[in-house]
Amino acid sequence: MEYIRKDSIAPIPASRVGLQYVICRTYSAGVFAGYLKSRIGQEVVLLEARRIYYWEGAATLSQLAVDGTSNPAACKFPVAVPRLELLQAIEILECTTKAQESIASVKIWEL
Repeated sequence: MEYIRKDSIAPIPASRVGLQYVICRTYSAGVFAGYLKSRIGQEVVLLEARRIYYWEGAATLSQLAVDGTSNPAACKFPVAVPRLELLQAIEILECTTKAQESIASVKIWEL
């Protein structure tokens, strides 16, 4: 049995109940996946958002949002940030549960 110190456990993230998991493409900041907190015009707030820096195993973002990636080991998705405000969002794709689980399975890319 392995024990973990209580003070080493990260706090519980912001509530996601009722929030849709999406992929959001912006005009110049790139592509992100996370929980859609709000959208006003082109301004979008995502919770627990990961940058989709590079992906393989899906032909397009549309396929990534529906099927996820068939090659998670080749993808480069950095660590999630708790809250992200994006300006100039130009595309928001709702993700299936399958795609969300696939994106979550990608190992955190870091140097």
